[in-house]
Amino acid sequence: MPANGPCALIWETVDESEARTLYVCVDLSRTEPERVIFPNIDPVVHIGPWALQFGPLALRWYALAYVAGILLGWRYALRLTRTSSVWGGRAPTATGLQIDDLVLWITLGIIAGGRLGYIVFYMLMNDDQRAWLAAHPMDVFKIWEGGMSFHGGFLGVCAAIVLFARQQKIDMLKLGDLIAPVAPIGIFFGRIANFINGELWGRVTDGPFGIIFCNETIQANHPQRICPAGPLPRHPSQLYEAALEGLLLFLIMAFAIYKLKWLRRRGALVATFLLGYGLARLSLENVRNPDVGMPEFPLGLTMGMMLSIPMILAGGWLLWKALKEPIQDDAEAHEPT
Repeated sequence: MPANGPCALIWETVDESEARTLYVCVDLSRTEPERVIFPNIDPVVHIGPWALQFGPLALRWYALAYVAGILLGWRYALRLTRTSSVWGGRAPTATGLQIDDLVLWITLGIIAGGRLGYIVFYMLMNDDQRAWLAAHPMDVFKIWEGGMSFHGGFLGVCAAIVLFARQQKIDMLKLGDLIAPVAPIGIFFGRIANFINGELWGRVTDGPFGIIFCNETIQANHPQRICPAGPLPRHPSQLYEAALEGLLLFLIMAFAIYKLKWLRRRGALVATFLLGYGLARLSLENVRNPDVGMPEFPLGLTMGMMLSIPMILAGGWLLWKALKEPIQDDAEAHEPT
């Protein structure tokens, strides 16, 4: 741990030649004026000067993003079931009551899958985190300390949809088509929360969009009182992901629903989501900073890339299959309950 000094901020770097950690003081008052320094945003939500915290319990921006994504996604799914024009005279895949029940299943899938995915895809691949997990196995349940994987959460949602569809005797792929357009809403809020928390930043850049992810709040919330991102400007990759995986993908899927009528093509919207997210994540991994401590993968791949490639392949195959079938619009109509 570095000694206290006159510097306002401290960050960590590694001297590979001597295999040791160095702590470098940075006086941001001397930072180049054109550089944008990440603002001091407390990860705990505040109303005016008051933090929404009661003892160890606190409302954090990341938790609020989950709540907003789930609630808005639920309302959007209900709206789709009530918009008869997108179904071509057919009954919606699920009723409003079934969507209400499905929300709980999906919430559990997001949390359980996201946490398990982080452990399997990231912690067990990292020597230091694997040793920590072996020494502190109960930390698996400390989701409030961070550590969630999108791909794990995605698999958890897939499992929830499959189980719910089997219980309710619904075509699981058609149910996936109804839920897929909802996912970009949650992704958007999640990435905005990542930005607010000053985490999952991008690679170092000298471009005009670079942000220095280092300030007193980040330092105070780090166990070693350092700024892990260092003093150099980095891509705000969280905002790139919010724009592409969230906003743009939502608009593409809305176009597919309302203009292309793809809710009538079994599997087409699931395929669109798989392709859209996979391609966006694959491209943005080139500016997103790799996770510290991960092994070197062949061909310069990252874990995010390797988990996204199967999504692209599955999405391409599923879209090819969906486009071979005619749009379904001849069934007898009846109103959902």
